[in-house]
Amino acid sequence: MNATARRPGLGILLAILATLCFALLDTASQYAGRLAVPVLMAIWFRFAIQTLMTTALLWPQYRRRLFQTQAPRAQLARGLLMVGSFGFSFLSLRFLPVGEFTAIMMLIPLAVTLLASLILRERVSPLGWLLVAGGFSGALIVIRPHGSDFHLGMLLPLLSVLINALLQVLTSRMVRTEDPGVTHFYTGLTGLACTSLVVPLGWQWLADWRQWAAIALMGLFGSIGHFLLIKAFQQTPASRVAPYLYAQIGFATLAGWAAFGHAPDALALLGIAVIALCGLAGARLKRS
Repeated sequence: MNATARRPGLGILLAILATLCFALLDTASQYAGRLAVPVLMAIWFRFAIQTLMTTALLWPQYRRRLFQTQAPRAQLARGLLMVGSFGFSFLSLRFLPVGEFTAIMMLIPLAVTLLASLILRERVSPLGWLLVAGGFSGALIVIRPHGSDFHLGMLLPLLSVLINALLQVLTSRMVRTEDPGVTHFYTGLTGLACTSLVVPLGWQWLADWRQWAAIALMGLFGSIGHFLLIKAFQQTPASRVAPYLYAQIGFATLAGWAAFGHAPDALALLGIAVIALCGLAGARLKRS
């Protein structure tokens, strides 16, 4: 019996803890945005902290193997996609509450289905297409493009969803040859190297200690969350973990209420429910 099937209960627990970290990451990101932390600085510190923490955690086990990759171009592409994903997510949280933003991000598995059909030519059943359409309909209910509070910036999460879907399609091909720890390390390192080239353009001194605290929490929760998710997938098959990732919607909604006093209205809750149900049904369809 391989290691991934040895302790499925532990893998599910680690995945749920990872979703808690991601919800706190998004909450810290929204708080940083409200404190006017520059986007480039936020992204740079996010990857700087991830690189330092990943190196500290993995170096004792991997040593020089941490730098060994058979797919350097794919690692570079994955790092760039992660930079784009976090950048759009950070900007999105200036326009949408954490809970609603997280619900839209839960479209990623459905978007992966769409891209897998278009790029990898994978066959998608009629029910699969119906679930994709249903999920995106739920996103429109949350965003409400014809509502009085609509702003074009509220469409940014959909760009983040697309980038994340591309990221997952790429990762699904990389796992055949790449060690997950090495991939996590290179993602942080690539993001740090690329953003280091442009961060001087947007650098400014942050006088408020709360800005530094928000940045530190973003890096901390992001690094721990991704590390826990890697460990979860080592213990439990991805198909079994996937349904539990929707716990992030609940955590994010609670965090948004605790930090900002925001609770989704009835229409937003309807959209969130549609997205979650379509996503869970899609995960079950893939398992069957």
